[in-house]
Amino acid sequence: MTAKKNKSPEALRSYRWLGPDNLRAFGHRSRLKQLGYDRDDWSGKPVIGILNTWSDINACHGHLRERAEDVKRGIWQAGGFPIELPAMSLAEPFVKPSTMLYRNFLAMEAEELLRSHPIDGAVLIGGCDKTTPGLVMGAISMGLPAIYVPAGPMLRGNWRGRPLGSGSDAWKYWDEKRAGRIGESEWSEIEGGIARSYGTCMVMGTAATMMAITEALGLALPGASSIPAPDANHPRMCSAAGRRVVEMVWENLTPQTILTPAAFDNAIRVHMALGGSTNAIIHVIAMARRAGVPLDMKRFDDISREVPVIANITPSGKYLMEDFFYAGGLRALMSTMADLLDLSCLTVTGRTLGDNIAGAQVHLPDVIHSLSVPLYREGATAVLTGNLAPRGCVMKPAAADPRFLKHRGKAIAFENYAAMAREVERDDLDVTPDHVLVLKNAGPKGGPGMPEWGQLPIPQKLLKAGVRDMVRISDARMSGTSYGACVLHVAPESFVGGPLALVQTGDEIEIDVAARRIHLHVGDDELTRRRAAWQAPPPHYTRGYGAMYSQHIGQADDGCDFDFLAGTDRIAEPEIH
Repeated sequence: MTAKKNKSPEALRSYRWLGPDNLRAFGHRSRLKQLGYDRDDWSGKPVIGILNTWSDINACHGHLRERAEDVKRGIWQAGGFPIELPAMSLAEPFVKPSTMLYRNFLAMEAEELLRSHPIDGAVLIGGCDKTTPGLVMGAISMGLPAIYVPAGPMLRGNWRGRPLGSGSDAWKYWDEKRAGRIGESEWSEIEGGIARSYGTCMVMGTAATMMAITEALGLALPGASSIPAPDANHPRMCSAAGRRVVEMVWENLTPQTILTPAAFDNAIRVHMALGGSTNAIIHVIAMARRAGVPLDMKRFDDISREVPVIANITPSGKYLMEDFFYAGGLRALMSTMADLLDLSCLTVTGRTLGDNIAGAQVHLPDVIHSLSVPLYREGATAVLTGNLAPRGCVMKPAAADPRFLKHRGKAIAFENYAAMAREVERDDLDVTPDHVLVLKNAGPKGGPGMPEWGQLPIPQKLLKAGVRDMVRISDARMSGTSYGACVLHVAPESFVGGPLALVQTGDEIEIDVAARRIHLHVGDDELTRRRAAWQAPPPHYTRGYGAMYSQHIGQADDGCDFDFLAGTDRIAEPEIH
């Protein structure tokens, strides 16, 4: 299909750099010729920036060097001029103290890479947890036509004939090792079999959730997010994305046109049906507010009550992303729940969501259930509020032991992660399965960077007794691959004096998921006394990016964006001198 051209070549943004008959444009053109290009390579053609988050230490993106070449092939085929621009990779397992500390860094980098270069449209290549929202946030703020290329999930793991899901089974078997039920040889075998190809975690963790959400928003090609990274369909999808983005430039199809309130509602509904990661709430709020959509946590909770979990994928279910792909992938899931979606929403294809999912079928009904026979009657997440979390906190009921969905127990409070990690290994820790573990100072400022510490480890003495779940509360996040009765994202966080800072060991805490309530059973007078005695901790950073982060980061319920980046204000185009 030939795109309808809504602009002339002289109206391309890149023309300001490359087209005029002046000394500055001469310098730009001569440097492109220095790279071996000829004027025919770029003249009158859209210049497409390929933002590639490949790195040598990011296994999720280990194939993206090659995939960038596939994207380039498609761009050349469609009459565009591809320019690959490396961007921060954010390898989830390796970046410390947390990749969340650097999500906004990547968003700034993506926006400024596109602004400062002669770029007409963008291909955003990522997949590892924070790369997807970081790239999308930057592209939204820049406002150029942009298409997202997901890295795709890895193949399923294997250990002694059993499928393994990266992340989820790591937590599971680590607990078995701590309990003495498996030894070093078994643990080593699991280590070598749990991640056996490039690609993101193959469970419905944050990576898979965000890739699916971005497709549901309309920013990726239909079915793109479900393709396993090593599958031959993946490079073909990359080339198709390259061809399509050239057409998008001529059509002037930008993220602002696609990202409507209805599109975000679609994405949240898909998130709930998938049993997606709690981390998505933070990222989707941040993306929506960049697009001028005033999204908040309440909208997630409202939709959660309407949409059941129908994807039988770990950690809420039993299958893995490879199975989901064979079952028909995201197109099949959205087709199954079509009555809950706004099918008129426009997508990067230039067609509607309804057009994109037409004809999709479910091939494995135990992987993608029907709405009438769901895996879980309500959605993936619940937002609780109360005197312990005035601005809300998040729980994933589908991944918790049902007996903890309404629970009251005495707190064991830890001031920081180091204290918690030390105490839970003690055989003499005074703890029962009914206790509530509380971790403080793990939020956006306190972590710093809101690390994935929210799945607090079960105390070792309870593990040995066979306990595998208990209520745990923190202002941290939790890996999307995690599970259990974990209450997360408590806002405001303890580091800034939120009520969580005032919790003491022995206090009673009550949660009631059905009522969406969390309550600290301590009198107002006592809380007032504790608040008067509380002292703010010193900042973690006094210089550099960390200091900027500490001064400008928002709370979890605001999407953890920087105050100077949120909103739809546009920066002026650079002058070409």
